[in-house]
Amino acid sequence: MQAPGAAVCLFLGLLLLLLIINDAVMWHVIPLIVITILAEIVRAMTKYSRTGDIVATVLMCFSSFGYYGQIWFNRAYTYECAVEEMPAGYGDTLMSVSPVWAFPVVVAAGIIVPVLATNVYMKKHAGIDK
Repeated sequence: MQAPGAAVCLFLGLLLLLLIINDAVMWHVIPLIVITILAEIVRAMTKYSRTGDIVATVLMCFSSFGYYGQIWFNRAYTYECAVEEMPAGYGDTLMSVSPVWAFPVVVAAGIIVPVLATNVYMKKHAGIDK
């Protein structure tokens, strides 16, 4: 999209979903706002070029990071919520399948997957090779 507002549209959609599921807390909304602003700034600075779109896509892939990022950055709270809200054993399972080393893997996947997806989309649907 060669115009401003693509990231804002995604932000509004995600915010609406968070409001619908009654989960629009600051832990989720503030990272979403910051990432949206960064994505729009990158797109504007690159004059809405393909490179800017790819970088913005990577940034927006982390737009839900506040939602799952707390698994690593707020472990005690996440565990407490899991114990209170989920079936028995869920909290322990969540902690065991989300070790600290998994964080860089999630970040790497959050960069590699959108870059590949954007390249495929640009070539297949937008007719843009470079």
